[in-house]
Parts: sequence; C-alpha cells; structure tokens
Amino acid sequence: MSAPQAPRGTYDLLPDEAARRDAVVATAARLFGAYGYRHIVTPEFEETGLFERGVGAATDIVRKEMYTFLDKGERSLTLRPEGTAPICRAYVEHGLHKWPQPVKLWYYCPMFRYEKPQAGRYREHYQIGAEAIGSADPAVDAEVIALLGAIFAELGVEGVTLNMNSMGDAACRPAYVEKLRAYLQGREEELCGDCRERMTLNPLRTFDCKVEACRAVLDQAPRVGDHLCADCREHFDTVLELVRAADLLDEAVVAAAAARRGLGQRRRAHRPGDARAAAAGRGPGRRRRQRRARGAPRRVRRRAGAARRRPARRSRSRRPQP
Repeated sequence: MSAPQAPRGTYDLLPDEAARRDAVVATAARLFGAYGYRHIVTPEFEETGLFERGVGAATDIVRKEMYTFLDKGERSLTLRPEGTAPICRAYVEHGLHKWPQPVKLWYYCPMFRYEKPQAGRYREHYQIGAEAIGSADPAVDAEVIALLGAIFAELGVEGVTLNMNSMGDAACRPAYVEKLRAYLQGREEELCGDCRERMTLNPLRTFDCKVEACRAVLDQAPRVGDHLCADCREHFDTVLELVRAADLLDEAVVAAAAARRGLGQRRRAHRPGDARAAAAGRGPGRRRRQRRARGAPRRVRRRAGAARRRPARRSRSRRPQP
C-alpha cells in the first residue's frame, strides 16, 4: 500500500515556507491598512447561484472549474473559486452601502478551481486582494494601482509590467461585443471548439483562449479601445494622467489594445499587472453586474489586484503532474 499523499493539484506548506508566506501576507496587510482597507472574511463555500450570476455562466470558471456539491439538504453549494462575488454578496447582505463610501475591503483566503495542475497553478490556491466599492472617481482606480505597486515594491518583486486598457461600460460595450462577434463569425473555421461556443455565449471570453491559432485570429480582432464612448474615454485618460503624475508608469505602461483574461464583467479602466518574478498580480477593474444581481444599489465598485501566489521553493521536488 502506497503512502498517503496530498490530493492532486494541492500542496503542503512546510514551516519555513509557511513563514515566508506569512511575511508576504503581513506586508500586504500593513499596506492595505495604510490605504484605508479593512480585512473581511467570507465563507469557504457559497450558494452556487452566486457564482453563476456574478462570475457569468459563459466563463470557464462556471462551466468547467467549480467544485460544486449538494449538501444534506439538497442545496447546491460551491467552494469559492474567486473572491469578488462573495464580497459583493456581503456588501448587499449587511447593508454596507449605508457606510461612508467607498467601502474598502481586503481579503486573504483559499480559492478552489478544478483545472489541470501545472507549475504555479493549483486546484487549491490562495489569493490576496482588495475591493473598493462605492465611488466612480478615476482617482480610486489610480489609488489601487499605487497600492498594488507599493506591495510589489515592499516585497522586492522585480520585472513587473503594468498594462492598462478600458472595457467601456453598458453604453458602449454592447456595440463592440456585436462587432467582435461578427468578426469571429467570419473566421469561425479558424477557431477552436471552445472559442466557437464562447463566440455565441460571450465573445469577450474568446480572449481567454491560449490556442495559438485562436490567438492569431484575436490579434487581428477589433480593438475595444477604438469603440469607447466619450465618458469612458475621458475616464480612462484621467486614470492614465493620475498614474503618470504619481510616477507609477515610468512610461513602461502599455495601453493594451487587446482585451485581457477575465474581463467579461468589468467596465471602464482595467489594469492587469504581470509580475515576472516571485508573484503575479491582477490589477483593479470595476464591476456592477454582480451587486445588481444581488439587489445592491446602483453604485460603482472598484476591484484591486488579487494576487495568486504559489509557494516558495519546496524542500522536496514533488509537483503536481499534468
């Protein structure tokens, strides 16, 4: 009989590794506090419908990656695959819209996704992230960029590239989505099966695809930045000005022409941060659909970067095998 092992796609943190992670979390917590963010803890599992509505039925998370089960009361529950939907639920459930706005919250917790284990990607992983809810001010976007940059700088993370773009809003995004769908339909034979399905459900999700042939098609797709309404263009330009004024760009930021992974529900400015070193971050975006689906007031929210972290070098070589 073989010795027991951790489930596929998970890992143990031995004491030295756990201490290093604790130091990362402590650094982030201190900076979150300095920026006015307060710690929030949500359950490890939620009603499945929360993620289906909030994350989107067309996403790979909902379609392929959620750990969903029926409890003894025949209720469908799902282990938390991402951090935003639960915080939106808590914001609505506990009436946080009555608090002074924006409400600034940060979290550190495990996420669960059933996906193919590989280097840096696990079925149970931890994220550090922040949510700022209740302000449409472009300065909030700039602030969370500064927050993410401060965390990376404090941790000594090097080789970080920040990309910025805008996904528009309900006024201008629908026209772009239809133009993108028409383009993809014209090149449908070149797309993989998943992208053909995404083309119908939500064309923006085709930008998630890693298939080389699909990437070649998407490189020539219409650019969302060319289809922004005047309000979104002004908002995005203001964010860029504020970030430059804070000397956060150093002229290395690219106004990303292509949509980025996981943008199907975000509006206006979005900043994915790519750390080619010890950590990788997702910059802030904005969402409204999740809270409105749960009955929240028609306010605007900001999302700060959620950093998916992999463990430091381990004392033994076992890694999940594809």
